[in-house]
Amino acid sequence: MIQDIAPYTYHNEYIPTPPDEDSIGLFYQDKSCLLAYTEHGIRFPKLKELEKGNPNIYKNAIYLFTIDDQKFYLIKELSVEAYPAFVLESIWVFREVDPQYLAFAGITGYQLYKWYHTHKFCGKCGNLLKPDSKERMLYCEQCHQMEYPKISPAVIIAVTHNDQILLSKYAKGVYKNYALIAGYTEIGETLEETVQREVMEETGLKVKNIRYYKSQPWSFSDTVLMGFFCELDGENQIILDKEELAVAKWFPRENIPVEWKRDSLTNEMIMQFKNWKK
Repeated sequence: MIQDIAPYTYHNEYIPTPPDEDSIGLFYQDKSCLLAYTEHGIRFPKLKELEKGNPNIYKNAIYLFTIDDQKFYLIKELSVEAYPAFVLESIWVFREVDPQYLAFAGITGYQLYKWYHTHKFCGKCGNLLKPDSKERMLYCEQCHQMEYPKISPAVIIAVTHNDQILLSKYAKGVYKNYALIAGYTEIGETLEETVQREVMEETGLKVKNIRYYKSQPWSFSDTVLMGFFCELDGENQIILDKEELAVAKWFPRENIPVEWKRDSLTNEMIMQFKNWKK
């Protein structure tokens, strides 16, 4: 999956040390990221490449995380036209581009960029928020409100019935391939209850024997995904929620129209079922 970047090691401890000229700068604009393509994949600019026209870049860079010994910083303001070697590319390229550790860095930085971008002011009193010096947190000097990065729990659900698995396509969004049933956990419910509710809401099916499989950070949607396998409980007739899904179908193991990709928990779970042998 996208976070599996070994032999590189991701360090998310908040250690806001000042950047140097070899620190990597991550700049985002809406759903795009500044990067360059090389013969080995992508690369991000170093701060020494971004100094032109940005005299305060070292002062204003926000520490994000470290991979091995390489530190990554968020650059909040930049005149992209001044750097013709780099382009603004959609964040969705991080699902496929190499090297994988930089793809992971790019999308993880995007999640933090969104948090900083949407939390400029205190939601309680409207005062300007300021970054804390000891932890990844924004605080309000006026009313002492504290804001931490948003992480939403969500489930990925592989519903099986004998030698078949339920695959679906979303009615909205950029991803148009087959996937699994998914949804966010609501206040007051367990993850297992989320599994039952989401399957019922989107397909009208009941499930049983709910089993946890694995989790994954998914910065594309600010979520931590938790994968579950479960079995059909009763009739297999699908009642489709057309607001959420364009299609939902049962597929025999030998006819599953999905091939291996490196990025997602969804893909790994489908391939686990597809390649399972008795």
